[in-house]
Amino acid sequence: MPIRTNRGRAAVYRRLWGWPLRSPRHLAASIIIFVVVVVALGVLVPRLLDRTPTGQNTAAPPSTSAQGTQVGQLPASSTSLPTKQPAPSNSAKAAPPTADAQLTAENWAMNWVKPPANNDVDKWLDQLKDFTTPEFLAQMATIDPRNVPNSFDKVTAISSTTSSVDFMTTTNLGKVRITTVKAPDGKWRVNSYSKEG
Repeated sequence: MPIRTNRGRAAVYRRLWGWPLRSPRHLAASIIIFVVVVVALGVLVPRLLDRTPTGQNTAAPPSTSAQGTQVGQLPASSTSLPTKQPAPSNSAKAAPPTADAQLTAENWAMNWVKPPANNDVDKWLDQLKDFTTPEFLAQMATIDPRNVPNSFDKVTAISSTTSSVDFMTTTNLGKVRITTVKAPDGKWRVNSYSKEG
């Protein structure tokens, strides 16, 4: 029997929308039906969209020899897989010490053992600035100039590569190893020093 009044139609709609909330069973059944519909649409819609119209010729797949290998495909048996290149060696090649590195180490040592009369750290670092890397100069700011030696002997190269040279000198407080490195601007700078023995 057709519904002839708005009041009757509203009552039918209320019953339909209210059905899931009548009991926990109805709610569970509604959720299951909803999940089934969503999954079915998720499976069927892509299949319907991927269909090609009948009567059209499908293009042949591209050959791997012309386009190379696509992602997810193995290369043809005639092609070989690329081999991994070995990691570049970080060790620099041995080289005779340069005169510039020697001069930098000597000038650094000369200014290092002669702090200003009032032991002002800023003045001491300022006289070392031209011969020291900025990173090492920042580390040296924590050193008290009163704790450094007050004399040094001849500076001698003990090991050398194309990018760094180690020197040894004898001070009144013992032997000191001075390491110079070639800075990006091509100039040699002292990068560290350490007491030996």
